[in-house]
Amino acid sequence: MDPTLLSVIMVVVLLGAILLRAPIGLAMGLVGAAGYAMLSSTAGLQAYIASAWPDRFLSYELAIVPLFILMGNLATRTGISAALFSASNAWIGHFRGGLAMASVAGCAMFGAISGSSIATASTMARVALPEMRKHKYSDALASGCLAAGGTLGILIPPSIVLIIYALLTEQNIVKLFLAATLPGLLAIVGFMITIAIYVRIFPEEGPSQQPASLKTRLKSLGQVWHIIGIFVVVLGGIYGGFFTPAEGASVGVILTALAGLLARELSLEAVITSLIDTAAASAMIFVIIFGADLFNVAMALSRMPTALADWFIAADVAPMVVLLCIVVFYLVMGCVMDSLSMILLTVPVFFPTVMSLDFGLMPEQQAIWFGILTLVVVEVGMITPPVGMNLFIISAIAKDIPTRAIFRGTIPFIFSELTRIVLLISFPWLSYWLVSVWN
Repeated sequence: MDPTLLSVIMVVVLLGAILLRAPIGLAMGLVGAAGYAMLSSTAGLQAYIASAWPDRFLSYELAIVPLFILMGNLATRTGISAALFSASNAWIGHFRGGLAMASVAGCAMFGAISGSSIATASTMARVALPEMRKHKYSDALASGCLAAGGTLGILIPPSIVLIIYALLTEQNIVKLFLAATLPGLLAIVGFMITIAIYVRIFPEEGPSQQPASLKTRLKSLGQVWHIIGIFVVVLGGIYGGFFTPAEGASVGVILTALAGLLARELSLEAVITSLIDTAAASAMIFVIIFGADLFNVAMALSRMPTALADWFIAADVAPMVVLLCIVVFYLVMGCVMDSLSMILLTVPVFFPTVMSLDFGLMPEQQAIWFGILTLVVVEVGMITPPVGMNLFIISAIAKDIPTRAIFRGTIPFIFSELTRIVLLISFPWLSYWLVSVWN
């Protein structure tokens, strides 16, 4: 069979399996294995699997993933989320819509510890949602700001998805973390502005409250100083070259555990549960990674990514048109796939295509720009109906809030995200400026 035709069949079969709700890691692995055997041989497939398992899973860089997951799990069980929301609320909660803004701020700070969108959304929702409903916030605004704020977990460094992108494209993890900082700040500001506009149009949905006293505000800072310290030590140490990302993740785990023990919030049972949850999440991610690895190697054997890049060059399609097509594809696929699966499935195909096009950037700048842009677009999928992951997280926690209200609440934030995507496409330097300064 023609390799290009086989690659198209592989993609169609995989998408069909995904629509039928087959486990994504298993689907990619089986389709990839079948394609590899047909393009090479069964013996070649066996030899590849025998060498790929140790090469992939004994990778030093991949150790970062379970370490940051463990750090997030420990943070979830140490009362950090409540302290972050309390501090944010003390300083900005008195504004109209202030509790929603405080929730976004809390999500941003917790995301800097957890690196996970799902963990950020679920943990902060348990703390902030009851408070907002108590102060008569509408279900739409309360659930929408938490679903959107949760997406900051995969953008604010450290980010599990960004680590996977770095491994797939052989980019520097530290530089990608640094590059995500400015777009992350833009996301926070964009969400705050969105809330401010929303409550100006619908003032009854986000009423103001009495401002906290100066004493309360200063006391709230005293409750989160250790969290800020963990963030500064981990990322500052990584950026400063004092430790590698894996070493920084290890330091983060130790500091988070110490903070929980000193605050008497971390029990032995919580530690054991965190370890079990980390093992389960890591195993799921590793299965997806291995399945994607098999699928992507089979696609590489078919030379489809190279052929796709050559076709765009030969057709003389404007680079920006190609990029916009990729962005639209991600926005559509984000409605039916989770962020990690999308990154693993598409980056090995799209990355060579984008890198072959001339955007007037240096190769490293272009790789970083595409990585951050991809992350932001994938982030939108987490709050896009019908199957945005964060929407289901909020719905599971607040079972009495109608799904329709949650969907309505995310719409303004989706427009905020689309605005940020336009900015990142129009001004690529927003993605790599900090890296240029750091270098």
